[in-house]
Amino acid sequence: MITLQDLEKCTSEEQRQDFVYKCIMRHKGSDTSQMYRIASKYYEGHNVTIEEFQKILYTVTGKIVPDEISPNHKIKNRMFSMFVTQQVQFLLGNGITWESGKQDESLGEDFEDRLLNIAEEALLGGVAYGFYNLDHIECFNAGEFVPLYDETDGALKAGIRFWQIDPQKPLRCTLYEMDGYTEYSWVDGECEILQDKQKYITKYKGTEADGMKIYAGENYPGFPIVPLYAQKSRESVLVGNREALDAYDLIKSGFANDLDEASQIYWLIQNAGGMDEVDLANFLNQIRRTHAAVVDEDGAKAEPHTIDIPHQAREIILARLEQDLFRDFMAFDPRNVSGGAVTATQIMAGYELLNSKEDYFEKNVTKFIKGVLEIAGIDDDPAYTRSMIVNRSEEVQMVLSAASYLPDDYVTKKILTILGDADMVEEILKQMEADELERMSINERRLGNEGDGQEAEGSGEEGQ
Repeated sequence: MITLQDLEKCTSEEQRQDFVYKCIMRHKGSDTSQMYRIASKYYEGHNVTIEEFQKILYTVTGKIVPDEISPNHKIKNRMFSMFVTQQVQFLLGNGITWESGKQDESLGEDFEDRLLNIAEEALLGGVAYGFYNLDHIECFNAGEFVPLYDETDGALKAGIRFWQIDPQKPLRCTLYEMDGYTEYSWVDGECEILQDKQKYITKYKGTEADGMKIYAGENYPGFPIVPLYAQKSRESVLVGNREALDAYDLIKSGFANDLDEASQIYWLIQNAGGMDEVDLANFLNQIRRTHAAVVDEDGAKAEPHTIDIPHQAREIILARLEQDLFRDFMAFDPRNVSGGAVTATQIMAGYELLNSKEDYFEKNVTKFIKGVLEIAGIDDDPAYTRSMIVNRSEEVQMVLSAASYLPDDYVTKKILTILGDADMVEEILKQMEADELERMSINERRLGNEGDGQEAEGSGEEGQ
């Protein structure tokens, strides 16, 4: 494992350049980078295993040749994409609630969208990195970023982000360190420094005529790249589940291949031994054109046959694999709560596995956000509202039954959240406050009028 201390041992610029290049080449061949690329393919709907699967035949001499004749369907499922999307949206789909009441502007307007992207990339690669760049965060995935951890405390304190659009094009990279960043480029094996080490925050001054020039710079209070880990093992969530996804696709594709082959009608021609392959081809062509045929041989008879493919065993194993995938991914299966009268308790039981998995992931997401906030100099705490199916009538009834013990504002917010109108809370609370003030004003005027009448009546009696 290459660490920060290995970088610090490089005393010359040539040594640093050689170190950076070797880190990139080593990372490209690492298990982390390769697994990220594979998981990304599965997420996009490309089952790498089945796409590379090729049916083969053996010749009479034992030679292996590709089977280009029989059906070779390659059916791919999108369950992995669904599981990843479900886990991210379950936690972050309803956005972030900040303790301060609103998100700090220095995080950027699209902070939540970028956080969603980083969370997805973390699940695919086991880890993803958020680079706080003055007024927004940028996502570095596990395939393009080489982390350099400190041997003393295990903290991330340097890293290399690289990209290359084509093997024949230049290799570009940026070396991020605590005290700034440096940009490099390799063309035909030759290194060029595109940008000498520069501080993360630069300040400019100048005029339109003279142009803008850097006059000062500063760094962040800590390393501005924060890791977000998917799980304790720091591995892709595809690890341990890929084989089941492959088995599902292979069985389903094999079933389709067998059905394709068996869907044809086979003709058994008796007492026609004199027919050669040309005669048989002409016979089939006549069947296709006219749906009728004449067999010339005396006593010859043609009978059509079909093959029934056994399917029950395959349907059972496919259903079992799908059930196991939901369990192993600790995902929520909406079919389990699709009945007409499902109680809130049954719904919560259906979410038990997903909630257990999400509890750990939430801790990692919160740790990541707190790390970004620390770099940005923001004092705040995030909270989340998990995106769950609910029995709305039962939930609303539970809130109303306790309404007499709770503040009106809380009851209103809770009910609107259950009904999916949380964005209207402030507007409705203001309207309720205005209505209450109007009622109080009307009551005060009514009491005032009644008081005036009583005083007038008392005056009349006294005059008599």
